Amino acid sequence: MIQLLAEILVVGDASTMRVLNYITVRAGLALALAFVLAVLLGPRLIAYLQKLQAIQAIRNDIGADAISLQEMHKKKIGVPTMGGLLMLVTILISTLLFTDLKSPVVWLAMLCTVGFCGLGFLDDYLKVVKKNSDGLSPWAKITGQVFLGGIFAAVYSYVGPAIVSYNSGADAAGITGPQFLLFPFFKDLLLNLGIFYMPFAILVLTATSNAVNLTDGLDGLAAGVTISAALCFAIMAYLIGRADSSSYLIIPHVRGAGELTVILAALTGACLGFLWFNAHPAQMFMGDTGSMMLGGLLGSVALLIKQEALLLIVGGVFVMEALSVMIQVTSYKLRKKRVFRMAPLHHHFERGGLPESKIIARFWIVSALLAMAGLMTLKLR
Repeated sequence: MIQLLAEILVVGDASTMRVLNYITVRAGLALALAFVLAVLLGPRLIAYLQKLQAIQAIRNDIGADAISLQEMHKKKIGVPTMGGLLMLVTILISTLLFTDLKSPVVWLAMLCTVGFCGLGFLDDYLKVVKKNSDGLSPWAKITGQVFLGGIFAAVYSYVGPAIVSYNSGADAAGITGPQFLLFPFFKDLLLNLGIFYMPFAILVLTATSNAVNLTDGLDGLAAGVTISAALCFAIMAYLIGRADSSSYLIIPHVRGAGELTVILAALTGACLGFLWFNAHPAQMFMGDTGSMMLGGLLGSVALLIKQEALLLIVGGVFVMEALSVMIQVTSYKLRKKRVFRMAPLHHHFERGGLPESKIIARFWIVSALLAMAGLMTLKLR
């Protein structure tokens, strides 16, 4: 919106409004605004959620010999949830102000942001009403995720051929559209998904939103890990959005992808502002409202800039958390034995005696290292 205003008001080369045409400037402004808004609005939202008794429900024992989270996290009882609304509002305001709203990638990213946030909000609302940890049923949640993923895939498949292109070399035939999968470290290795692109996109969005949701179990953990992934993808989106850099680095070119840099900067600012209140000991939890929104946005960006496989590296902490749950459940059902002390993985270390703050810090460090490894793949091709 502000960029459009800048284009209208620019008079001559000396106009100061021209600076707003630069993606880096708008990204910096989006980050700053999202952070400031989050810090200013946070106390009011906390007070409002407490007034509504929107309290985080902590699950109790499940199954024989299961460990009670209520006992482990009894100090967290009474902390309000649905803090993801704070991030949603700040991201939306920054996005509407500082992105080019004519770009289809902006609306696709916002579709997943709002859609998955709404699904998570419904889950949190039911938990608050029921006063327990049972929100949406697993099948209802998956149905909602599949529905949102299907809309995203259908729209991107329609607009993709006009904005997505990839050429692995001077003598190679270029391809257009989003229906292909690239692999890190290889410029010529790609998989044409064809009619399987829609189920693939649904899988990416469903898996990412659930993985972030599972990671959100300690104060500040999910938000801090998201910041590393968002900053990595922000840099990649900027390079992929430029025809010159994408050609030089032999990566896909997605017209308008630079606007995702602005959105991811807003996401970073929103997470930093949320951490102001969510850092240990937390005054507010993001709930499924926030975790599913973060997963939906990160997953949609990975799909939009054609870095789905790289998401496994950049979001490695999310992957490890999800895998730990899958391994634990499978092992217990087949062998009646647990591989980890408790799942997801952060609870395994918590049960091992590590302080919560140390687990969080170490997971943040790992996520930052994985983000840097993801950026390294740009040259190792």
